[in-house]
Amino acid sequence: MAKVKFDCLPTMVGTMPQTNAKEACEMVLKYLKDVPAWPQLPKRSYLENMYVQVSEGFPGITVEEGKVFVDRNKDIETPLERLYSAYLENNFYKFPISKDYAAGLHQFLIYKDLNVQAVKGQIVGPVTWGMTVADNDGKAIAYDDVLGDACAKLLKLKVSWMEEELRQISKNTIIFVDEPYLTSLGSSFFALNKEKVLTLIGEVFSGIRGLKGIHCCGNSDWSFILQTGADILSFDAYNYASSLALYLQDVKKFISIGGVVAWGIVPNEEESLKKESAASLQDRLEEAMAPFTRKGSDIPFKELKSQSLLTPSCTLSNLSIEAAKTALELLNGLSDRMRRK
Repeated sequence: MAKVKFDCLPTMVGTMPQTNAKEACEMVLKYLKDVPAWPQLPKRSYLENMYVQVSEGFPGITVEEGKVFVDRNKDIETPLERLYSAYLENNFYKFPISKDYAAGLHQFLIYKDLNVQAVKGQIVGPVTWGMTVADNDGKAIAYDDVLGDACAKLLKLKVSWMEEELRQISKNTIIFVDEPYLTSLGSSFFALNKEKVLTLIGEVFSGIRGLKGIHCCGNSDWSFILQTGADILSFDAYNYASSLALYLQDVKKFISIGGVVAWGIVPNEEESLKKESAASLQDRLEEAMAPFTRKGSDIPFKELKSQSLLTPSCTLSNLSIEAAKTALELLNGLSDRMRRK
């Protein structure tokens, strides 16, 4: 991969607390001028829940308030044929994310005259979606050979459509595939093998033309996650910085070939936000970076800083609007301090 220098520019994971799409976009564009991301608004509608948002067009999918599942009593074969036909033709226009399911995205696409370095989108990953959405019997669709495969193909079409729309704003695109379920990798209740996980994620990544990011907001096997082919590793550095430091050689190799680390260093909890300042977060970030830049690691601080993005630790949708504003202000202030260093 070619090295991309972000030099600690700020961006975000994606979700925001607003119910008004225009207000959410205006806040994003005020604070994330260089790498804005379209805002996902789960408080506006259950349809913007990360598991529901991509569900349109999936065979047998049923959405009820507070629940999304595959109803096997419905016709599965006809929509499955439609999905595979679109997949084979790479006709992603047949599987858009509609305005009802992503008001923030459609509002964001109105702003076509932005002067930005890149534009960011996000989508739930096939492992997390496949392990969360179940059928009538409560069996996760990831364990069904047909539906598990269809899940990854649907998400490939969705992400290709999304990216094509975002390219109207900027040809430089970043798409994060959100895979919180990878924190369960290797546990007794996670029966997918690693080869299957890589295949599913690789399918979705193959639909992305720009930079591919993977976001996991808990403790995980970062060595394995770096094998997915992601260009950007996004993680919760506020709470789990030490977990990444255990994989020094893997991160060193990732950086050396042009990989970018998105440090989720701004907390997404209101009580934690009250305790922090841009200066305190700078200390925390530099402490998180230290294991990779100290003597013997062979990663110069300047190089790591250059190949870094800064983000909140995860979703902002659980905050009040005022607290989300505070988080983005801290993020901006921290970015300014790091870029001047």
